[in-house]
Amino acid sequence: MKENRNLAYAEVLSQLIQKETVSAYGQTDLTKFYEFHKLLENFFPKFFEKAEKEEFKGSLLFKLKGTDSSKNPVLFMSHHDVVEAPGEWKYPAFSGEVAEGKIWGRGTLDTKGNLWAILQAAEELLNDSFVPSRDIYFLTTRNEETNGDGANEISNTLKERGIHLDMVLDEGGMIVIDPIAGVKGKFAMIGLGEKGQADLKFTARSKGGHASTPGKNTPLVRLGKFMAEVEKSDIFVSEMPDAIYEMFRRMAPHMTGYMKTVFSNINVLKKPVTKLLPAINSTAGAMVKTTLAFTMAQGSNGRNVLPQEAWVVGNMRFSHHQGREASIEAVKQLAAKFDIETEVLEPGFPSPITDFKGDAFRLVEKAVENVFPDVIASPYLMTAASDSRFLSRVCDNCIRFAPFTITNEQMGSVHGLNENVDVETLAQAVDFFKYIMQEV
Repeated sequence: MKENRNLAYAEVLSQLIQKETVSAYGQTDLTKFYEFHKLLENFFPKFFEKAEKEEFKGSLLFKLKGTDSSKNPVLFMSHHDVVEAPGEWKYPAFSGEVAEGKIWGRGTLDTKGNLWAILQAAEELLNDSFVPSRDIYFLTTRNEETNGDGANEISNTLKERGIHLDMVLDEGGMIVIDPIAGVKGKFAMIGLGEKGQADLKFTARSKGGHASTPGKNTPLVRLGKFMAEVEKSDIFVSEMPDAIYEMFRRMAPHMTGYMKTVFSNINVLKKPVTKLLPAINSTAGAMVKTTLAFTMAQGSNGRNVLPQEAWVVGNMRFSHHQGREASIEAVKQLAAKFDIETEVLEPGFPSPITDFKGDAFRLVEKAVENVFPDVIASPYLMTAASDSRFLSRVCDNCIRFAPFTITNEQMGSVHGLNENVDVETLAQAVDFFKYIMQEV
């Protein structure tokens, strides 16, 4: 029975993947997004019949009316835009090919697959005469991969209407096999927050000149020294949030070798582990401190010309404990030592961490236990950004989790080549969302 469901589900998701919905900055022609909306309406007619719909420049907000207006609503969200898909794929990126037990294509994991599972769950419940006990909102945006304007506008709209949500469930962690080196097993990585994101530009200036007679500390040299210093310095403070402490506590029994010994005693070794974590594992290390990755650069336009101005852009993901202002100030002071100016291009949007002891996390944890009995639920913090950061304006409990079981290779395919999801994980994803919709 589940196999038949999976195959039927795969055919629907395949058609959603086939509709290319790449988003770009400054996009004005939204035709393809409206065409995608029509596809959703065709596949989920009962949902579109029962839910109130509002459109925000290509992003959609739905509301299913509940029976008890005294309860705060909950909100399920995902996005239907995708990033570009360059390179040579095993199957064409927008073919939605169902082959080798997988559905292939851009958006299968990020995040048309998640959107499909949410709406499929609602459609099936409504076909069984389901009426929620409280209002349930559904949100899908068309520009999460660019600036997040859709979620930003909708969250402000909900705030203006005086709506406070008990829970938001968005994309984020998934069910991962052996999530960290030395950890064995399947873990549902439930995101309780995300680091804020800021873009900074660092500019070094000089009088320029001919490359045949270079002076000392020209702009590119100063920028190089500065970037090297950022990598080896301690300007960003390492601190283990409670959510990460709990993650390691839950993973410790499933570790091997020296890691099991260390993390089984995390309560007494917390400080040294926090200090060493960035060197042990870059992914885990990024959860305990602000990071700054240099992504763009420019010098002179001539091969034999010293630049009068050279710059690099850094993408900062600031930690909750050091915060945006302190993180920016720390790197600004370091840049000044190399006579480099700092400009904030995009300050980012900070969002809080949800309490793993709270009702929202516990509900998601229960859903995992019921639908995926062989999976261990674990909190963690996202190092990437999602639309749910904007919903923190109207919700104290933003959870980031998509109920698909994936391999490390599939995780690496997100924003990369050959993005795919296993067909056999589809039915459980739908059942996960059905469980939560009924329980709330």
